[in-house]
Amino acid sequence: MQFQYICPLCEGTVTGEYVKCPWHGWEYSVVTGRGPTGYDEEQVPTFALREESGLVSVATPPAMPGKLIYHKPSHLLELHPKPAHAPPRILGISTTAMDDTNPRFSTSDILLDHAISHASGALRADTQLIRLRELAFRHCEGNYSKAARACTWPCAITERDPDDQLTAVYEGLVHWADVVIIATPIRWGRASSLYFKMTERLNCVQNQVTIADNVLIKNKVAAFIITGGQDNVQEVAGGMLTFWSELGYMFPQFPFIAHTRGWDAEDMENNVRLVRASDALRSASADLVGRALMTWRMIDEHRAEMEQPMQRTGRKAQRLNRPGQVMA
Repeated sequence: MQFQYICPLCEGTVTGEYVKCPWHGWEYSVVTGRGPTGYDEEQVPTFALREESGLVSVATPPAMPGKLIYHKPSHLLELHPKPAHAPPRILGISTTAMDDTNPRFSTSDILLDHAISHASGALRADTQLIRLRELAFRHCEGNYSKAARACTWPCAITERDPDDQLTAVYEGLVHWADVVIIATPIRWGRASSLYFKMTERLNCVQNQVTIADNVLIKNKVAAFIITGGQDNVQEVAGGMLTFWSELGYMFPQFPFIAHTRGWDAEDMENNVRLVRASDALRSASADLVGRALMTWRMIDEHRAEMEQPMQRTGRKAQRLNRPGQVMA
């Protein structure tokens, strides 16, 4: 077993001296149990073998016990503790894709920009804005499809790849923000491809509830901005509400604003013109972040009650048995 995650190394592939973990690609020597150079302080347990009359016997306990090193490379997540009496923190996430060397007007971006500007100005909040198109991050590798415990926190990609830039999203959502405003265009009746690329990588956040009874998102509020030249606002909003509630977020009353001109509105230049000129949409984006912040303040005032254990229902009630003593 790979004892860190209870991964069956017997299902891995052997190349030369090393067996590769079938979950995350970590390698261990089949001779010493140690990792390769640079990771050789860590090892899986090794056992003495004896061959007699065609039978192989394995001695227990292990001749060399496993040794797990909790690495903290510089690229892993920072906790961003919030000082007492600090202003609320509001994070905006833009999920629209474009070529920044030849930028275009984005209706979802402009409304998100207005919401975040209103938050930092009139609402006096501490704000951050993340544009997913500016981050180089890898697609989810589907480790959950291998085994529930193969999807880990932090994400195995984040642990392995210092160049993967989704770290900013993980830190913002889990460790920094009190309120999150997510903006997406409508693409063929769905949220943007960048939105789904991000949310697939957030399975490691949601999965912690099931495999470790560890709710990473507590007392946080989310709200949404949804725009498109074509329709399907309700379905996009419904999918977003379902997903972010599964992570643990709560919502203000009227948790999204939206704009669309309908299925047959192919004259996109007029859609852009309408949004540019719409005082009502700018006002709605400001009101949205205001409602979200008001909801968070009410939750924060009752933080002691909110921290009490809460009985879960539905799929989140189906907890996996937590492993006890790790066996080789």
